[in-house]
Amino acid sequence: MGLSLTLRMLAAAAVTVAAGCAVGPNFHRPAPPPDADYGHAPAQGTTAAAPGTGGNAQQLIGGMDIPGEWWELFQSPNLTALIGQALKGNPNLDAARAALRQAHDLYKAQRATLFSPTVQGSFSALRAKNPVDTLANPTNLPQENPYYNLFTAQLDLSYMPDVFGGSRRALEASRAQVEATRFELIATYVTLSSNVVTTAVQEASLRGQIAATDRLLALQHQLTDTVQHQQAIGTASTADLLLQQATEAQTTATLPPLQKQLGVTRDALTALLGRLPAQEPAETFRLEELTLPSELPVSLPSKVIEQRPDVRQAEANLHAASAQVGVALAEMLPQFAITANTGSAALEIGKLFGPYTGFWSIGASLTQTLFDAGALLYKHRAAEDALDQAAAQYRATVILACQNVADTLRALQADAEALKANAEAARVAKASFELVRQQYANGSVSLVALLNAEQTYQQAEIGLAQAQANRYSDTAGLFQALGGGWWNLPEATFK
Repeated sequence: MGLSLTLRMLAAAAVTVAAGCAVGPNFHRPAPPPDADYGHAPAQGTTAAAPGTGGNAQQLIGGMDIPGEWWELFQSPNLTALIGQALKGNPNLDAARAALRQAHDLYKAQRATLFSPTVQGSFSALRAKNPVDTLANPTNLPQENPYYNLFTAQLDLSYMPDVFGGSRRALEASRAQVEATRFELIATYVTLSSNVVTTAVQEASLRGQIAATDRLLALQHQLTDTVQHQQAIGTASTADLLLQQATEAQTTATLPPLQKQLGVTRDALTALLGRLPAQEPAETFRLEELTLPSELPVSLPSKVIEQRPDVRQAEANLHAASAQVGVALAEMLPQFAITANTGSAALEIGKLFGPYTGFWSIGASLTQTLFDAGALLYKHRAAEDALDQAAAQYRATVILACQNVADTLRALQADAEALKANAEAARVAKASFELVRQQYANGSVSLVALLNAEQTYQQAEIGLAQAQANRYSDTAGLFQALGGGWWNLPEATFK
């Protein structure tokens, strides 16, 4: 009878709480940026074109959607395979997924405490001795045997009605934290895939620079042999030979740093796959094996904040901070509690739940902090300060997101022009070098003129490889800056 009454009271309290209002601010999503473009950064049009690898023009298309697996636009099976391996083996992605599972479980734990009473069952057995010289006998039994046993089985129920919505605000904060953790996972996914692409492009660039240096060394070695022959027959001086050998040695000295950078890049690529250095992937990359996408998306700032996982994470953190203000405010208000228990106690275990052994109680309480030296007040102020901090961090994240897009758009245009100039410079330098080499063989120009032509040609070839790589890196950077197309991937990807 008592237990039934308790349950009815708890149900009534739950209905009352559900109909109540929660204290604290109600969260509203921040307004999107009103800007229609990125200032002077070009958001539409076509980039410059250049002959050779990575030289095709790229068209910027406003409102174009981004595929979830955007790296396939580079049309490189090796790149696609490597990103697949990274997404399966990278420990940072595994850690982000585990963090999301933890956030989900904490949310469920918080939700379980909102409307459900806490029910605990207990059983105790006691062996005791009565004081024989007292007036009162605790067991009302004859005092011939002061020893007795006491067995108690008990069920305790407790419930704290969420009258002012503190628990609901805590649940709201927990749900927002789940969203923040989910977008942190998405950001890790997007960053990882982008890093694999840019690292692969860096490898291809270094291989191109090494190949250009090797080609120049082969030419310089031929020239060294020529000068040695001329010196032997007396048409070139020893100083000429030493100067040519010094030039070849200087070019040779540029190879070890490039090879070191290539090794470091390969190690970085291996680490992105979640492997140790000894497990380096078999796939290698060269710029001529990559296709530069000819159409690129451009999203408005109002769309970018929907697509960027870091902005969405900052928004979820702002939501959680807003809810925590309500939690802190509710703690300053009266706290209600309903308790009930029922059970049976007997001197013999076989008589538990028998006649006259049952007991029950039910009660309610209200608690209000009257003095705490301002602790609750300062906690509420701290929660408001945290909300101000989260709001500022959100604004900073939005600014950074739009800056990233603007920077990438500028880079796409500028690096396309730079590649065009570098391609022309490389073409002219190569033609000049070939001409001067023929003239030197005919004796019409000095060795110094030939060495100058060699140096110009070397710099032009290496500059061309770097300029080609910049265009691929800029393209990958734009896809990352716009959010990486995660919304077009299966929902199960981020669970």
